[in-house]
Amino acid sequence: MAPKKNPAVRNIAIIAHVDHGKTTLVDAMFKFAGTFRANQEMQECVMDSDPQERERGITILAKNTAIQYAGTRINVVDTPGHADFGGQVERTLKMADAVLLLVDSHEGPMPQTRFVLRKAFENGLKAMVLINKIDRPDQRAHQVLDEIFDLFVDLGASDEQLDFPVLYGSGRGGFVVKEPEDYTKPGAKLDMQPLFDLILSWVPVPEQDDEAPLQFQAATIDFDDYVGRIGIGRVTRGTVRVGMRVAVCHPDRRTPEFAPIKQLFRYEGLQRVQVDEVHAGDIAIVGGVEELSIGDTLCPPDVQEALPAIKLEEPTISMVFCVNTSPFAGREGQYVTSRQISARLDLAALRDVALQVAPTATPDAFEVKGRGVMHLGVLAENMRREGYELAAAKPHVILKRVDGVLCEPIERASIEVPNESAGKIIEYLGKRRGEMVHMEPFGEHTRLEFLVPSRGLIGARTAMMTLSRGEAILSHVFEKWAPDGGAIPRRVNGALVADRAGKAVPYALFRLLDRGEFFIEPGEEVYEGMIVGENNKDNDLELDVTREKKLTNIRSAGADENVKLPPPHRMSLEEALEYIEDDELVEITPKNLRLRKKYLSEVDRRKQERRERQPQ
Repeated sequence: MAPKKNPAVRNIAIIAHVDHGKTTLVDAMFKFAGTFRANQEMQECVMDSDPQERERGITILAKNTAIQYAGTRINVVDTPGHADFGGQVERTLKMADAVLLLVDSHEGPMPQTRFVLRKAFENGLKAMVLINKIDRPDQRAHQVLDEIFDLFVDLGASDEQLDFPVLYGSGRGGFVVKEPEDYTKPGAKLDMQPLFDLILSWVPVPEQDDEAPLQFQAATIDFDDYVGRIGIGRVTRGTVRVGMRVAVCHPDRRTPEFAPIKQLFRYEGLQRVQVDEVHAGDIAIVGGVEELSIGDTLCPPDVQEALPAIKLEEPTISMVFCVNTSPFAGREGQYVTSRQISARLDLAALRDVALQVAPTATPDAFEVKGRGVMHLGVLAENMRREGYELAAAKPHVILKRVDGVLCEPIERASIEVPNESAGKIIEYLGKRRGEMVHMEPFGEHTRLEFLVPSRGLIGARTAMMTLSRGEAILSHVFEKWAPDGGAIPRRVNGALVADRAGKAVPYALFRLLDRGEFFIEPGEEVYEGMIVGENNKDNDLELDVTREKKLTNIRSAGADENVKLPPPHRMSLEEALEYIEDDELVEITPKNLRLRKKYLSEVDRRKQERRERQPQ
């Protein structure tokens, strides 16, 4: 007998490029469906609960919510739009029956749009399209729809997937309409009802076979101080109940683990509400099964049928995290030992399947692999905010053998720049082995599309911002593996390196201004081997920033105290990671970011240079 349908449930994932309005749209859906009380204060971007998400204005962690509308429970997954967090997208799509593709009415499809949509198609999902921000004065909704259709064709969408419904709207304005002109008509009804009607009528109804043997696959792992390990995923078959004993199965493991389900939750709005059971087709939160990992299937002990493993694309960037060995080590951090750093990295890898952690030849260093510099930078930033102190080395791309040939990852990069800066950007990316595949005028801007080796994009964001006077917008996504394209120029300028410990003095900094740009300010403590600035020339230069003016009877001691210095160049963590070279580290503490040489003394650096020059 065919399984029944569960008409009271719909499961959708919202996918889009960075800053196309996913999280704002979910806010509008909450308000329209009455998820929050009329007198309840609701902050903007309520789904972006992580502090870094709010600061960066992007979604990093995929999150679930449930909206009750017209007697139906709509489970919504808000997925990241940035390719560095693609591991979140890939596994959370397993919980959805369809996707809502959100595209900016001016920008149109972007590289991350391509990435997340490809993942949806690979999972056999159909997409409905919402062209967002149609209240922009520069909207071009009709052209964007043509571009979306071309993208569907380019990604090999089936005939069924090409027959997609389209709506137009504004998440910030809180309305959706069937045609872009409708919202300007006098007396037009502007609310979210067309979107909810489409979800109820078009999204496939999940199957409900409550009496069959249980199958629940964990797509996300979380932790709770009271409950312990929490698995979030979809009940594919059967019913999961509190207290039932289950087998924790995986297709790559022969022997299952056995455990009872201690607690069970469902989403109601953004809250986790404790329940006794969750039926097939719905999303459940299982608590207390300590053996559970991402991709594991919970089954009855007597019917062990594991679902296929969640397959992920391989990481493209690796970076070494190590114990901080600078003279300031232990001053500012709470967790500083290799054991503490290792435990925190293992926890991160458990929660994020796109992250891999491996030991190195030295016990105080760990190799961390991820999807991009931002992916690893977010991890390091979270660690420093939690009180960890560590050092990180320059990111490197991961090479892979394809059909016996050593290949490197190639990214599809989209750059939007003012027309007058396009030539500089083309020249810059050309030197970094970039191949231009598309160029299109875009009003006062030009949109460029390149295929660039991943290593060619390390440090490119900062350089392009400089070349375009801060107006370049860069986004990129993994495209393919290709043979090594040859050498890529290193950083053009050398480093200004402190040759002794002490406090930076205004007099010394003022006298050294012609040497380059400084990263420190007067009064800041420095140590030997710390990078205090960027040299105007291509070599490293040791200098004394602690030198004070010798007093004489001709001028007073305070004569040089009021010298005017330009503000120091302060880098974000990601900028610092992209800036450093192989012989340098970023010292990461809860209070400061410092750049330093791996070998702090000039003598040790010279010895290392000689060792590297000797034939192997």
